[in-house]
Amino acid sequence: MGYRQTNARSAPRTASYILNLRPLVSMGLAAVLVSSLIGGCAVGPNYHKPDVQLPGAYHDLSENPQAQAQAASFADLPWWQVFQDPQLQDLIRTALKQNYDLRIATERINASRAQVAITRSSLFPQVQGAANFSGGKEQFFPLKANILELAADASFQLDLFGQLRRATEAARAQLLATEFGQRTVTLTLVSDVASAYFSLLQLDLELQITKDTVETQEGSVKLTSLRLDHGVATKLDVLQAQQVLDTANAQIPDLERQIGQQEDAINILLGNYPGPVKRGGLKLPEEFIPPDVPPGLPSSLLARRPDIRQAEQVLIAANAQIGVAKAAFFPQISLTGSGGGAFGRSGAFSGLMASQNPIWSYGASVAQPIFTGGALRGNLHLAESQHEQDLLAYKEAIQHAFGDVSDALIGYQKLREVRVQQQQVVADLAESVRLSIMRYRGGTTNYLEVLDGQRSLFSAELTLAQARGNEYQSLVQIYRVLGGGWQQ
Repeated sequence: MGYRQTNARSAPRTASYILNLRPLVSMGLAAVLVSSLIGGCAVGPNYHKPDVQLPGAYHDLSENPQAQAQAASFADLPWWQVFQDPQLQDLIRTALKQNYDLRIATERINASRAQVAITRSSLFPQVQGAANFSGGKEQFFPLKANILELAADASFQLDLFGQLRRATEAARAQLLATEFGQRTVTLTLVSDVASAYFSLLQLDLELQITKDTVETQEGSVKLTSLRLDHGVATKLDVLQAQQVLDTANAQIPDLERQIGQQEDAINILLGNYPGPVKRGGLKLPEEFIPPDVPPGLPSSLLARRPDIRQAEQVLIAANAQIGVAKAAFFPQISLTGSGGGAFGRSGAFSGLMASQNPIWSYGASVAQPIFTGGALRGNLHLAESQHEQDLLAYKEAIQHAFGDVSDALIGYQKLREVRVQQQQVVADLAESVRLSIMRYRGGTTNYLEVLDGQRSLFSAELTLAQARGNEYQSLVQIYRVLGGGWQQ
């Protein structure tokens, strides 16, 4: 019963003790106010976007002024409008959900966001509290006591020269760089899945051409054997027909090997274990090819390419680190304060121990580097050198981006021409083989002419399949280097 009375009596004292912490609260508010008033003072250079001379047009577009003047870019289209095959769209969506590289890149954003919170926390007062309660009774002495001890400590570093603010600025820039890095991974993943799928369709087409050739040559061998039986063909004709059949049969296992390995590669991109890949209803020649791929204005490439924006954020962080290094030359001022008290009641000396015993203190400290053996100056030179490296890396990223776009545009244009010409080659050879077979059946030529034509046609059809695959690969390449594919 006496213990409850003790708690009841000490309740107003607890309130009184809390009032004694008001100096700490006032000090914290004052510190924040002072910091905000001097917040505009931060040593180090403020970031200014580098002046980079950009070309007025991409290489190989000088003969097409309309394409140069178009502000819209092929990369502005979302990936599901560029790659219209429903099966390919399903593969890309699966990869965006399950790919491990993308998930790691996304988790790096969470880590960078946490680092910003850690760095930014130094801008605010740091307050810690502690409480301790003790009580008991002596065995041979009539002493009963219940004592509650409360304490609080506060510290705050005045950011007079902007060291903490520059560090926070650098951490935020690193966060943005990580986010743009994640977009780069997304862009690369979309293009890799599309490229791998088109390669798979190309192998499927080559396998189908080879199987069709086998089927055709089996008929030719049977026909030639029949003509041999009737005395209108030679054994050499049969062997020559068999050669084309054997050549086609020999390529089937190798194509099947490549197809299986390509399916495994696609599944790894999807975040799955190796296995077969479901095909859509579209064959490679039926896939969508846009009639035009406008690259857009060269100046817009800097905003579209996430790797360039990532390089710029790294540069911003390096610029802020110069301010951190410069601020280390100046004094560091810290404010500290503490408060607390012990109160309770003793059964033996209730008259003496019934009151509280509050204590509180405050102070300030200044630390000024005097001699560091050149460490501070070396740290500044290191930050300046890192900034210069990141500036050069930023300019190099822009240069490589324009090189990638120009190479992709040239490749797409010329590979399309190759495909068109190869289609004509196949058409001419097909007609030549048809006429040769008619001449052979009519007895006006030998089977060697037919054999040469069939070999050339088989090789040309495989080359056309590869030309189609290269054209689709160049389309994916243009979309990637122009900065398309990361839009969700």
